[in-house]
Amino acid sequence: MCQKRKGRAWITINLQNLKHNVNEFQRILPKECRLMPAVKANAYGHGAGIIGKALWDMGIRDFCVASAQEGAELRESGITGQILILGYTPACQFEELKRYELTQTAVDYEYAKELNAFGEILPVHVGIDTGMHRLGERSDSRENIFKIWELENLEVTGVFSHLCASDGTTREEKEYTLKQIKEFDRIVEELWGRGLCDFKTHLQGSYGVLNYPGLFYDYARVGIALYGVLSSPGDQIAAEVSLKPVLSLSARLVCVKELHEGEPVGYGLSFTAPGEMKIGVVSIGYADGLPRELSNQGHALINGKKVSIIGRVCMDQLMVDVSEVKGAACGDEVIFIGKSGDEMIKAEELAQEAGTIANEILSGIGRRALYFY
Repeated sequence: MCQKRKGRAWITINLQNLKHNVNEFQRILPKECRLMPAVKANAYGHGAGIIGKALWDMGIRDFCVASAQEGAELRESGITGQILILGYTPACQFEELKRYELTQTAVDYEYAKELNAFGEILPVHVGIDTGMHRLGERSDSRENIFKIWELENLEVTGVFSHLCASDGTTREEKEYTLKQIKEFDRIVEELWGRGLCDFKTHLQGSYGVLNYPGLFYDYARVGIALYGVLSSPGDQIAAEVSLKPVLSLSARLVCVKELHEGEPVGYGLSFTAPGEMKIGVVSIGYADGLPRELSNQGHALINGKKVSIIGRVCMDQLMVDVSEVKGAACGDEVIFIGKSGDEMIKAEELAQEAGTIANEILSGIGRRALYFY
């Protein structure tokens, strides 16, 4: 790949690593359980069209997104399998559900009635709140759950809930997760007892699979971990899996200059040179997804050497200390997520430096970065 084609900032996607991760999840899940990858938020910054097509070529036929717009984009990229919208779609966009053949979550009974009033047959998955208290009809509102099946324009093809502490390792978090699992299973059994059997079930996200892989449901909604990333560096998981990062993020060193003792760098005079040093200006900033919280504490890699971000991260640029990088020059690749020589920066580590989780870092990567795979 010609370096010049990569422009000012770029993302490299390793589809072989994606395939490896798919195989790892399929290995630890029950044989009958199918992956329903979460490709929302532009596939966690990895490029929904790129990832969706690659997963389709691997035999994946079910996907989940957050909005009707994301579902439409997947359809327009050539995905013809089931696309479940996990979030809310306003009534003014119900026509898009029909046009793009999207499956909508019935977030509660009142919303299900609104979907039904659209007057067209719509496939839905019924969301059940087993304890996260976000979307879903409360699990103790049994009659409201059952009445969704009575709405003539809704075709219920799935039932699901969401675990809110499956990444936890404390006794309280584990007990709460098991309580949610038990409550979901009880609802499913009651539906079966009423003769309502023609639907699929799903409960686990990434950590639900990694910490409770033996659960038996029809789908597993793997998200962040499918991309070879955990939310935080210290996260512990029960399953024995080997996941490989799919994404690397790079930019360009655009100039190198001398900085004299006592001179400041960037906005707000937040960094002052303690002595003679060399600094580099890099063509990436918070508009590309690198948070301002990395100011004066984040790192990058140049020519196999770890360098520090100095001064405030700007909208389109940032500065690094290249005093110890021999031969640093305009045009050099600067890696923020990925490997250079023997050094590596993981998305989890970058997120920790910014005081957040990898999910936020990856899904916030700006779309003006070019993609290569």
